Amino acid sequence: MTSSTHRRPSLARPFPLPWQERFTVAVHAPGAGPQRWAGAPSAVLDADGTFVLAYRVREGGEDYNVVARSADGERFTTVAVLPRHRFGAAMVERPALVRTPSGGWRLYVSCATPGTKHWWIGAIEAASPEGLAEADVRTVFPGDARTGVKDPVIRYDGTEWRAWICCHPLDVPGAEDRMSTAYATSQDGLSWRWHGVVLTGRPGSWDARGARLTSVLPDGRACYDGRASAAENWRERTGLVTPSSGVGGAPLTPVDGPPVADVRYLDVLPLPNGTHRIFYEARLPDDSHELRTELVK
Repeated sequence: MTSSTHRRPSLARPFPLPWQERFTVAVHAPGAGPQRWAGAPSAVLDADGTFVLAYRVREGGEDYNVVARSADGERFTTVAVLPRHRFGAAMVERPALVRTPSGGWRLYVSCATPGTKHWWIGAIEAASPEGLAEADVRTVFPGDARTGVKDPVIRYDGTEWRAWICCHPLDVPGAEDRMSTAYATSQDGLSWRWHGVVLTGRPGSWDARGARLTSVLPDGRACYDGRASAAENWRERTGLVTPSSGVGGAPLTPVDGPPVADVRYLDVLPLPNGTHRIFYEARLPDDSHELRTELVK
């Protein structure tokens, strides 16, 4: 991902993208080579203006989620570490961090069921990011025998909780990497109502193997990960959806053309002054991944 492909989309309002004119490595890769990854970020602005970031680290055969805090959005201090065995999981993937209406913190964790290709999503809650290290887990998206669920994007708009969930069909052995995005709503963020698939890959396109929503802005602009084949697993690139297609339960329409950035898990955090801080996972030449951030003005 160091030699990125970018195409400025013809949208009314440009989407905050990683042009990589200046980036900061927020979290270095945990080692050299494949399966040494830091990334899959989810960022929230705290009431005091500090940044709180949740992300996944894969270090060979070990997986864990990390919660960290920063005053400037670039230099982070770890406040909680959540290893995979904490959830009885074979692996963990992208977490989703949110502030609750009461001022507390909730982390949605993607967990792999040992010995299977199945994934489920649990939620932990605490009064502070630090407290998440000891919070009990509750299953909120169990998936089923036909579908694994992971990599959630969770938003609370002041009235309703909304979730975009990456779904992996388990009906064809060896093809569980296929993916689509489904939409769900909730009154409390714990009990959810599904509304069906809203984003899929397009046959013959760069996202033919699947589409995973990674960030949604309040005005409806959104981005997603896609790839063309099973061979490109872990090498997803970023695409955009058309804002006029709406968000929520309405189908999301990908913007025509090639990917807009050669990164994955792009997360966009709007800031009070109208700028955006973005976080994303970038592949290095040795196939390790690092977590980068940029301020997009």
